[in-house]
Amino acid sequence: MGRKKIRHFSSEEKTKIVLALLQEDVTIAQLSSKYGVTSKTLQNWKRQFLENASTTFDPSKVVSVYKEEISALKDQNHGKNFHFVCRNEHQKN
Repeated sequence: MGRKKIRHFSSEEKTKIVLALLQEDVTIAQLSSKYGVTSKTLQNWKRQFLENASTTFDPSKVVSVYKEEISALKDQNHGKNFHFVCRNEHQKN
């Protein structure tokens, strides 16, 4: 028995599905069956959609949030990158 092929949904498809879920004309179980995704996945999409809905009306928030995340990741990785560079330089000699 083979593994199920994982279907990837575009952001537009996810939005359409979540909007259908929010309209409450169908249940999570019905949508889950229709699109072949778990109810947990649908709940996650709905949560993400609602958490990020405010950025629709204030796109500058998205930029500032990503800048903060990038800055934090750079801070976390600074020491690791330095170690990697030094190690590579040492190996060249």
